[in-house]
Amino acid sequence: MSIVFLVIIITYGGANAYIALRLHQWLSLLFPQINSAVYYCIFALVALSTFLGFLPIQSDAKKVINWIGAHWMGIYVYLLIFCLVTDCVVVLCSLTGLIPRPLPQSTIFLRGLTALLLTAGVIGYGIYNANQIKFVDYNVAIEGKTLSGDVRLVLISDLHLGAVHSERNLEKVIRGVNSLEPDVVCIAGDIFNGDINALSKPSRDMELLLEIKAKYGVYASLGNHDGGRSYDEMARFLSHCNIKLLTDEYEIIDKRLILLGRVDPSPIGGFGGTRRADIADVLSAMETDLPVVVMDHNPARIEEYASEVDLILSGHTHRGQLFPGSLITHAMFSVDYGYRQKEADGPHVIVTSGAGTWGPPVRVGSNNEIVCIRLR
Repeated sequence: MSIVFLVIIITYGGANAYIALRLHQWLSLLFPQINSAVYYCIFALVALSTFLGFLPIQSDAKKVINWIGAHWMGIYVYLLIFCLVTDCVVVLCSLTGLIPRPLPQSTIFLRGLTALLLTAGVIGYGIYNANQIKFVDYNVAIEGKTLSGDVRLVLISDLHLGAVHSERNLEKVIRGVNSLEPDVVCIAGDIFNGDINALSKPSRDMELLLEIKAKYGVYASLGNHDGGRSYDEMARFLSHCNIKLLTDEYEIIDKRLILLGRVDPSPIGGFGGTRRADIADVLSAMETDLPVVVMDHNPARIEEYASEVDLILSGHTHRGQLFPGSLITHAMFSVDYGYRQKEADGPHVIVTSGAGTWGPPVRVGSNNEIVCIRLR
């Protein structure tokens, strides 16, 4: 694990050094009197803010650092991409004789300006898009089991309450959920962002969550960010919000279907001793022919489910959140987003991109969404 961490630090540090050099070359042309030492110190502090937020420092200062670090992560991704792209274009043009060597100052200036403008445009769009909520609909027909009448499930996940700007959209999400008039609301994990004490307005958040209206109730499963030292407080918070947390437990909904919530297999900081049970043991306790719906936050283990389960609801992937992250999640997961049924007698799978953001409050190539599932 330490080797992986070291590789990440070296890669991140090297990429930031490359970006810092390219920006310095551009700024030196715009401001010839720029103090290089001051510039690199400021740049280093901004780049390190991503990690400084984990230090035990005073609360208000930590919020500022987290805000800078979260936004920098989004800016860093696209500055790196566009600096590399513009460098490649300049090199190709130089090799073909379209640009002379050594590079004219005008070319260096335009290269930097292009990378900055493209980054500003994408980040500006991404921040705007992260404040929008999209609605997605699926119709799922359960074969071989009796379902007395259609059931409307509304699925959300990955609220990441406590992350930067995470609470700003909560009212919009709750309003959107209620507009669908759900029979059951399913929250498939990562309700919190690892620490309930990071919530800026916990009382307001609780009031909003209490406003969710569902005919047969609101249920949640654990995500990997719903653990840590404040896990017990998180569980109590959900209970006060009338959200029933299912930890490898199931609920029979109106004698029409079974809703099972799984414990995430890789919690950050643990779930206070609660561990994921074997699925065979969980299913063996269900002596019924009712349809089985499973909330399992991470879709990495959907292959462990067979015909005993009818529908799996997951989140976690954020659909990459920042393009080209979707290419990575698509390669990592058999289903990283959307709907799939691999075999005719196998479970239906729906993976949502989530209703919130983790890390940078930016969405590019993905959306915050609320999913409505008509089960029949």
